[in-house]
Amino acid sequence: MTDKTTVPRGIREASEWAWRLLLILAGLIALYFGIGFVSEVLIPVAVALLLTALLRPVALRLHRVMPLGGATGLTVLGTIVVVGGLLTLVGTQFTNGFGDLTAQVADGVSQIRDWIRSTFHITDTQFNQYFDSIKDSISKSGDLGATAASIGLTATHFLAGIFIALFALFFFLYDGPRIWHWVVRLFPRGARLRVDSSGVIAWDQLSAFVRATVIVAAVDAVGIALGATILKVPFAFAIGVLVFILSFIPIVGALLSGAVAVLLALVSHGPGIALIMLAVVIGVQQLESHVLQPFLLGRAVSVHPLAVILGIATGSIIAGIVGALLAVPTMAILNAVGKHLLSDESEAQIDAELSRSTEEGPAPANA
Repeated sequence: MTDKTTVPRGIREASEWAWRLLLILAGLIALYFGIGFVSEVLIPVAVALLLTALLRPVALRLHRVMPLGGATGLTVLGTIVVVGGLLTLVGTQFTNGFGDLTAQVADGVSQIRDWIRSTFHITDTQFNQYFDSIKDSISKSGDLGATAASIGLTATHFLAGIFIALFALFFFLYDGPRIWHWVVRLFPRGARLRVDSSGVIAWDQLSAFVRATVIVAAVDAVGIALGATILKVPFAFAIGVLVFILSFIPIVGALLSGAVAVLLALVSHGPGIALIMLAVVIGVQQLESHVLQPFLLGRAVSVHPLAVILGIATGSIIAGIVGALLAVPTMAILNAVGKHLLSDESEAQIDAELSRSTEEGPAPANA
């Protein structure tokens, strides 16, 4: 009797699939650790790709009236000016209104203490004990010198990442089709057409994701800023700008911008208005999480809403904020490219798709 007759067919097929799956898993683990070694370069490049998908239509419009180099430089410079201007406006409004705000802080703190004292029956002596305990915990939390060094190193890496992202953004906008052409030529001649068409499809998916994300961020900013305006929370416009910018950072961005809005409401109007502001923030974020992201974003990138939610959660677990940011576009690209590669389209049909591709996508690189 041979081995095939002694081993049941189901077990034999399961074992054949098992070792293949183990090889795939080993490859994914190796890829994960390999990316980790060069993440400080890959992350800025990924951010530059997202910005390129957003800004390429702007650069192409400017290219109609000026050389491509000038259009690209003006687009990048305009982006820096707009983002820097918005951040400056936020800082200026907080600085100009800080004097009035500090006058309200004492009253706000007094109201908070009165509310906590009446609600939880805490005396002033207990308050002082709690504050002393917090200060002792902070002073014993670790080496301040090491913490400062760590913060300095992180800031250095952050600035280097910004430089890499801006550098890559300029060349993606200016020379993107030529870069893509070079990438396509790395593949065997017989595979270049499929690779080229897959790149066009991937670019379309990425562009759709960026457009949908901008809409989601705008809705978040308008909703929270409108709530702050109605409640007469100071710096409502600055809050809206901050929410819009931080909305591009999943999870943490929403928490930080919402915390700023609630804190301003707390110190300016007391716990009652702060709770209402908190309800507004939670309501807007729930609208984003359960309506805008699954349906608007899911439709834009042709991924089921359940897959969007699970993808964001999985990306957050695996790679934190960056994983959450890149999870949905990665899923959309893999889904679309996988369907395309597994299709039975002829070369003539692929050529027709490439000719119908939008000008925002990479130029065909047939060779």
